[in-house]
Amino acid sequence: MCDGDVWFDERRDLPPERRSCGYVFQDYALFPHMTVRENVAFGARGDDVTPLLHRVGIAHLARERPGTLSGGERQRVALARALAVAPRVLLLDEPLSALDPATRGAVAAELAAVLREAAVPAIVVTHAFEEAVSLAARVVVLEAGRVVQDAVPRELLEAPLTPFVAEFAGTNYLPGTAAGGEVRLDRGGSVRFAGAASGRVAVLVAPWEITLALRPVDDSAQNHVAGEVERVIPLGNRVRVAVGGIAAEITPDSAERLGLRPGVHVVASWKATSTRVVATG
Repeated sequence: MCDGDVWFDERRDLPPERRSCGYVFQDYALFPHMTVRENVAFGARGDDVTPLLHRVGIAHLARERPGTLSGGERQRVALARALAVAPRVLLLDEPLSALDPATRGAVAAELAAVLREAAVPAIVVTHAFEEAVSLAARVVVLEAGRVVQDAVPRELLEAPLTPFVAEFAGTNYLPGTAAGGEVRLDRGGSVRFAGAASGRVAVLVAPWEITLALRPVDDSAQNHVAGEVERVIPLGNRVRVAVGGIAAEITPDSAERLGLRPGVHVVASWKATSTRVVATG
């Protein structure tokens, strides 16, 4: 249903060309033999697309063919083609997945600006939390075909409802039972936190709040988990390290200095004040 009009249900199946939905394909699906102007005009029903080319910043590319364009430029052409049909809603299928990591951030910012200017409701499908929060005001998380949380990005970070949502948002989620200022974890061991709670809870701790060392360190951190490094994943200006089912994020320099690789024994530590607890029932 779109704005009260049923497009598809048990009794009605409106043909796609009458659903007024602009669609941006994951690989953009531009016609290689057509110019930029011809691609955008394909669904415009004879309307002049020149204003639209200026609107999305590709007027200077009007006579170019897709093969000569960068990934970000192709994305703009695909978006302009979707807008050319004057849609009531936009659907973008992983619009940044075809781009290399070095340009993804900049193109995401450009795409967000174009979507704001277009002022058309948009649904963006993505598997990346960073893309979701940069493009969307609300994030709906689906797990195994079911909606498990519908919230603003901050809520997903501060109060994920399932381990899957926590993993998507990049937060450690450790279920257990609280008594006072301590949580006995289902996985074994316990975690201290600032405050008090009781009953079934989940411990939330951000990966960047966790430090790693090759041996126990005498510091103010009250929580320590020792184990072998399971995975080391470079993420641009940081490195995500999985230790005993807990994810920590440190700088590349720290990872190199510690000689981190699968099998290396380390201790993950974090402060009680960096630990949040949410009730799970």
